[in-house]
Amino acid sequence: MRASRLISLLLLLQSREAMTAAELARELKVSERTIYRDVLALSAAGVPVYADRGRTGGYRLIGGYRTRLTGLTRDEAEALFLSGLPGPAGDMGLADAVASAELKVLAALPPTLRDAPARAGQRFHLDVPGWFREVGPPPWLAELAGAVWRDRTVRLRYRRGDREVDRELAPYGLVLKSGTWYLVGRVGDGYRTYRVDRVTGVEVGGETFDRDEGFDLAGYWREQAEAFLRSMLPAEVTLRLSAAGLRRLRHLVDAPFVYEEAVAAAHGPDGQGRVVLRLPVESVEVAYAQLLTLGPEVEVLDPPGLRTLMAGAAERMAGLYAAPRPDDPDAPGQR
Repeated sequence: MRASRLISLLLLLQSREAMTAAELARELKVSERTIYRDVLALSAAGVPVYADRGRTGGYRLIGGYRTRLTGLTRDEAEALFLSGLPGPAGDMGLADAVASAELKVLAALPPTLRDAPARAGQRFHLDVPGWFREVGPPPWLAELAGAVWRDRTVRLRYRRGDREVDRELAPYGLVLKSGTWYLVGRVGDGYRTYRVDRVTGVEVGGETFDRDEGFDLAGYWREQAEAFLRSMLPAEVTLRLSAAGLRRLRHLVDAPFVYEEAVAAAHGPDGQGRVVLRLPVESVEVAYAQLLTLGPEVEVLDPPGLRTLMAGAAERMAGLYAAPRPDDPDAPGQR
């Protein structure tokens, strides 16, 4: 356990110019006192690590010291080669770079781990595009990826509805969601999202832009995705559900956070073991089709129009089952 932590500490110092004991402790999930002992252990083993005092100080490696020791386990090596699966990297024009990196990593691995890429390829295949979509990448994806890597401003022509618009922006990142590529860019003081397959032209600028290093692409995307999903659920219904209905409702709600928020704010259970909750929905019509699948496990309390639709469906269903089967030989008129 300690040997693995010492290797991790060394690799962290190799990958960053300097790190404080507090930063190392957070990364490795140990106390600062443990970091002090580990640094002493590395020094005793001949690793040239030293500490800078002061506000901007921290632990450093002397003279750009590097180690060829990776400490990779088999699981880590195989997981690493999963990143080279065909698809997104090739779409961005990075297929050659990925192949070259894989060869270098493979050459550095011990003989016992050199079957890692073959094992990964035999067991996993990433098919990124959604069903019924064109397989090829959007026409301007490689140019945009190059601008993202090099922090170059771009002027793009973008199809919006039945017209095209020009936008000049700082391309911060690319996101692949369900087979569709999106560009996140800074325009003025804000950030915008563009579908790459709607870009009809790209002109990469000759100057770089100053990137906000505090910008979190993954966090931004989560917020945008949640806001988009909420915008698709403008209506609301009030339901009274049995325990079974509450469990099954989870599978009807596309956005997990919508279900979790509704359950967290629910009232009950009442004397019959049912809970009452308010649920955002796309429309009354869509809610009607979805809630019918819950049968008697759900009662609609509001809005009145949806309650009337559900009552009508229940009445028609009861009528179907109250009457004899048309092909029942014992039914009147069948003999």
